[in-house]
Amino acid sequence: MVEVIQAKDMTLARLSEEFGLERSNDANFFPEWQDNLPELNSQEKEVLEEVKNDYLHLSKYPLLEPIVKMVVLSPLLKLSGFYRPPFYLAAEKDIEITSEDEGTIVRGKIDVLIFQPQFWILVIEAKKAEFSLEAAIPQALVYMLANPKPERPSFGFVTNGNEFQFIKLTRQGEARYARSYPLSIYRDNDIYLAVSGLKRLAELIIQD
Repeated sequence: MVEVIQAKDMTLARLSEEFGLERSNDANFFPEWQDNLPELNSQEKEVLEEVKNDYLHLSKYPLLEPIVKMVVLSPLLKLSGFYRPPFYLAAEKDIEITSEDEGTIVRGKIDVLIFQPQFWILVIEAKKAEFSLEAAIPQALVYMLANPKPERPSFGFVTNGNEFQFIKLTRQGEARYARSYPLSIYRDNDIYLAVSGLKRLAELIIQD
């Protein structure tokens, strides 16, 4: 009997059991999020300081997912160039993946999908501010596994408004993924690093 589960209920253990997905311990597996990062100009930094101050003000009360997207995620994507050609955005995109033995089907909706026609580029999962990023990682990985171009790496970006984390997944041979360390809106210039990392991924995608 085929079991149907929702992406939000997926765990890292089950992704390993059902889809053979394992975390890579190779330090060279995911250099993209931190190597050759573009410098931000003073105007971009000013915008990010405004984003930080807006978040810190609003976070005195619980912030639900739509507010996180509006206040934090949207300006980060705009600064990173994802609202301009050659990129496009989709929201709440339905996906479905099936395990290798076809015993499990996972269904869900991608919060934000950045893509070029015919292939996906970056999957973004946003959670309410009270959620740990650990709750978003398995769900983002499910969506990345659904990328229709398995020969290319998939990139993910998850945020709960105050933390940010990059993910890379490859499916050439065995499925492998790696994560950046979490960046925090409360820590020095981490929000700058988040945007620089997104800009770098955009550059690499355009070059490809």
